[in-house]
Amino acid sequence: MTPAAIPTIGVFDSGFGGLTVLRALIERMPQARFAFLGDTARLPYGSKSRRTIARYAVQSAQFLVEQQRAEFLVIACNTASALALDAIQQAVPVPVLGVIEPGAQAARAASHSGDVLVIATDATVQSHAYTAACRAQSLRALEKACPLLVPLVEEGWTSHPVTEQVVRIYLDELSTEAASQSLHPDALVLGCTHYPLLRPLIERVAPAGITVIDSAESTADAAVRLFNGRAAAAAVDNSPGAPTPETEIHCFATDSVEKFERLGSRFLGRPVGPVELIDLGG
Repeated sequence: MTPAAIPTIGVFDSGFGGLTVLRALIERMPQARFAFLGDTARLPYGSKSRRTIARYAVQSAQFLVEQQRAEFLVIACNTASALALDAIQQAVPVPVLGVIEPGAQAARAASHSGDVLVIATDATVQSHAYTAACRAQSLRALEKACPLLVPLVEEGWTSHPVTEQVVRIYLDELSTEAASQSLHPDALVLGCTHYPLLRPLIERVAPAGITVIDSAESTADAAVRLFNGRAAAAAVDNSPGAPTPETEIHCFATDSVEKFERLGSRFLGRPVGPVELIDLGG
C-alpha cells in the first residue's frame, strides 16, 4: 500500500473517553493514520453554552484538518455531536461524523418493539439529541442521565461491586419509568464514550431481552461506510502470510498530558504513547 492510499482520520473529544471510539476505529481500519485530540483544558463541555461548545469544537476540528491533514473527522464526543456538529461541518472541508446518529441507527436495527432506552451524561440528555435521532428512525426513546458512571470509570472501577450497584439502580429506575409510559424497550444505547468500558457489566445486569448498543462500535461501523473507498483502502490484508498491520496514532491534549497518558491506555486498550501538549487558545 502506498502512503498516499492510507487515509488520515482525525478523532476529537473534549476529554479522553473518545478513545473508545478510536479503539473501535483501529479494529476496523488498522492501517489508517489516526490523530486524536482531547480538549482536556476546557472540559467538561456540558457546562458551557452551545455557542462556546461550537467555538471549542470548531477550533479542535480545524487543528486536526489544517495541522494534522485529517481527511475525515469523527466527533467522538456526545456533547459536541449534539450541539456543534453543524458548526463543525460548516467549518471544515472534509466529511464529519458524530456519535449520536450511528447509535440511533444501530438501535433501529436491533429493536423490534420500536422502544429504546438511552443512558448518557446530563448534558447529552438535556440536549435531547438521542430522542431526536431516534425519532428520525421511527423509535421512541427514553433517556436517563447517569452522572456517577463517568467518575467510576475514570477511577477504574469498571467491574467493582459499587459500580454494579449504581448501574442496577439506574437501570431499575429507567425500567420503572419505561413501564409507567407503557414502553416495551428491547435496546439500550450507551450514549457516552466512557460507557463502553462498562458494557460487560451493563449486559450482565440489564433486563432480559435488552440488546446493548455500543455507540463507539456503531460510530466506527458508520465511519467505514461513510469513508467508503478510502476506508476500504486501509482495510487489513488477512491473506496468508500478510504482514501484521502497524497503526500510526498521534495523540494531542490541551492539558493534563500525564493524566491522559495514564488513563488513556485504559480506554484505548493499548498504550497511547507520548501525548503532545498543544494550545488552542481561549
